[in-house]
Amino acid sequence: MSAAPLVPVALLGALVGVVVPLVAWRFTTGPRPRRVWAWLSPPLAAAVFVGLAAALGDDPALPVFLAVAAVGLVLALVDLACLRLPDPLVLAAGVVALGGLTTAALLTGTPGRLVGALAGAAVAGAAHVLLAVLPGSRLGFGDVKLAGVLGLPLGWLGRDALLTGLFLPHLLHGAVVLGLLAARRVRRGTLLPLGPALLAGAWLATMMR
Repeated sequence: MSAAPLVPVALLGALVGVVVPLVAWRFTTGPRPRRVWAWLSPPLAAAVFVGLAAALGDDPALPVFLAVAAVGLVLALVDLACLRLPDPLVLAAGVVALGGLTTAALLTGTPGRLVGALAGAAVAGAAHVLLAVLPGSRLGFGDVKLAGVLGLPLGWLGRDALLTGLFLPHLLHGAVVLGLLAARRVRRGTLLPLGPALLAGAWLATMMR
């Protein structure tokens, strides 16, 4: 995709980024997210949207990916603020993903891609259920549900994107944990959010497809 069509996508992303903290505050328990997020959110959302548009090009599911990304940005901020992935937001992302991908598949006559999306959700959800029930696991079922939702767009893109999207979040999360431990910002027993890593890994997997 050329640079010109990316400009309105970037503007759309920036507008979404303005709204993200406002929505996140409604789902945050305890102190509100730091005000710095009000400044960081617009450029971050613009970068996320531009990356998706550049990677997907004329894929009919691009609007679905953008919508899921918008909800995902809210989820990431809530999880960072209070270690929660609210069910209404995860459900909204799932409904948008399933409904949007179903529509895209029907309009383009590609039911196989919808089957791939459903398979991706099943594989991602099942893999994280197994991780969650392992002894000593700190994986919450909010993370499991989010992983299943993200499996829909990743499955739409194909097996390689799905596998990358399953692996990368845990690599990213592990690197962050090690960095924080080395800097003595956290202790071994400190709970850290996984949602942002799940979302970042899915985004990167889309970029790398």
